[in-house]
Amino acid sequence: MEQKDLYAVLGVERGASDEDVRRAYRKLARETHPDVNPNDARAEERFKEVSFAYEVLSDAEKRKLYDEFGVDGLQQSFDPEQARGYQRWARGARQSPQQGGFSSEFDLDDLFGSLFGAGRAHGPAQGRDAESEIHVDFMDAVRGGEVRVQFEGKGALRVKIPPGADEGTRVRLAGQGAPGAAGGPAGDLYLKLRVRPHRFYTRQGADLHLDLPVTLPELVQGASVEVPTPDGPVTMKIPPHSQPGRKLRLRGKGAPRRAGGGDGEPRGELYVRLALALPDTDDPRLDELAAEMEALYGDEDVRRSLKDET
Repeated sequence: MEQKDLYAVLGVERGASDEDVRRAYRKLARETHPDVNPNDARAEERFKEVSFAYEVLSDAEKRKLYDEFGVDGLQQSFDPEQARGYQRWARGARQSPQQGGFSSEFDLDDLFGSLFGAGRAHGPAQGRDAESEIHVDFMDAVRGGEVRVQFEGKGALRVKIPPGADEGTRVRLAGQGAPGAAGGPAGDLYLKLRVRPHRFYTRQGADLHLDLPVTLPELVQGASVEVPTPDGPVTMKIPPHSQPGRKLRLRGKGAPRRAGGGDGEPRGELYVRLALALPDTDDPRLDELAAEMEALYGDEDVRRSLKDET
């Protein structure tokens, strides 16, 4: 996604307090979340911008680097001391010797070599590879997708996320690393993926986990219910007399087991945990029903298994 001024994205001043940043993020996240704006691509893009801005500005170290160097300061391989040295040289180079500029003994080869990863070669030489990291949404990692990332001096680059990508997956952008010397080819840029948490799903390898709210009648009597999956909703049967917390499995509804695999790539499972949702009401009949159900337990100790294990 193309980056804007992160303070402007959240609508706060540069000197905003942590609480101001947090308050602005919460308000905008509620307004732009995809669940509130289904099938609204502009709202989804706005939500991604807001989330990235908060990730940076809520972290004291990242915010300090951003304030000083902009988005360049957020790259994993960025060296702030070397960048400050270059800035000092650039300021001095614009001054005349009478104004206190740097002497001619200043070694530009060493400076540019350390900043950009290559010295002055005599013949064509390939540029060094570069590394950075980007944040992607959970579902973009599971299903695959494409994001646009703004890099200083390169503009907006399109990054294809392979299906089944996970935290730490590296994506290669050929020819987007440091420029080559004397006409040599540029190096490559390797991006490490940081995956944002999802509101409902968690992930373990290729398997996904989901807590599904269900009613008491659905648990007792059994039911066919709709379950969201990365491929869209499916119908799942709840067996009668299911206990809250029971896990049911939907085969092949997880993430691809190998990042970047084709359509035939084996996939993990989606494990659905049944979570009892009581009616949100003050109706006194709920208390009456609870009292009636209490008699069904008799002398049964529902926590006996916990006592046996301790």
